[in-house]
Amino acid sequence: MAEPIIQVEHLTRRFGGFVAVDDISFSVMAGEIVGYLGPNGCGKTTTIRMLLGLLKPTSGSARVLGFDAFEETEEVRSRCGYMSQKFALYDDLTVLQNLEFYAGVYGVKKGESISKTLDLVGLQDHRPALTRSLSAGWRQRLALAIALVHSPRLLFLDEPTSGVDPLARREFWELIYQLASTGVTIFTTTHYMDEAEYCHRVGLMRSGKLLAFDSPTHLKHSALKGDAWDISSASMAQTAAVLERLPERLRVSLLGDQVHLLTRKARIDINTLQLFLASNGIMDAEVTQGDLTLEDVFMHLTQTAHLDPG
Repeated sequence: MAEPIIQVEHLTRRFGGFVAVDDISFSVMAGEIVGYLGPNGCGKTTTIRMLLGLLKPTSGSARVLGFDAFEETEEVRSRCGYMSQKFALYDDLTVLQNLEFYAGVYGVKKGESISKTLDLVGLQDHRPALTRSLSAGWRQRLALAIALVHSPRLLFLDEPTSGVDPLARREFWELIYQLASTGVTIFTTTHYMDEAEYCHRVGLMRSGKLLAFDSPTHLKHSALKGDAWDISSASMAQTAAVLERLPERLRVSLLGDQVHLLTRKARIDINTLQLFLASNGIMDAEVTQGDLTLEDVFMHLTQTAHLDPG
């Protein structure tokens, strides 16, 4: 069996009395796109910094690309690409000059590698542009190019789509898929739950704890034993308040112009729901079977962890 690209065992990091990362274990295989999800401050960036050898753990171990992440840090960093939350770009340099500078840092000679990287991220036509003139989406692509210029086997992306528009986010994920198809392993953090659907596997983090680590499909069918329903009515707030009294409900939330309801598996059907709503004064409700989302899974696991902190 192939050796994991990343192997983490009981990794913990404390800052004084604060536990930023709490006894996490997982593995990542070659060519995977792994999403590391959770709200700001849950330990995602701290995990990446430890895996890159930028931060020593309090306890636990990690191997990255076959090297000890804390004892063989130079070997790890030279073979990984890292795109941080705050793009380290020089605004007074052009796109090409930024890329040439960072290529030099990695010991990459000017020439074909830089040209290929510009082609990959779609920046050839922007080579002479000053970096300060770029939109958020193009700055994002330049930051990705810098992380890729030395042809890393493993790419760490720390909330790479934060602050860009939906179209730029979608185009960026198309680039990630393209990279993965060439054999590059991707480890990306995000707080956008919808982005997890693009990943082969996802880790769900909360308050330093890794709540789950699996494929999106398996998580939705194993971690959450429930059914999803979408309800439309003239008064969403009133409908949501009524559904909070439903004995079978697991969670009620507003989703766009509908109420999103989770119920215990196979405990209720459309007719029963409509009768319940009608008997409580919601006569115009339209109920349809919905889809479970990773946000549903995350909220369920979060509530479960809160009820059973041990």
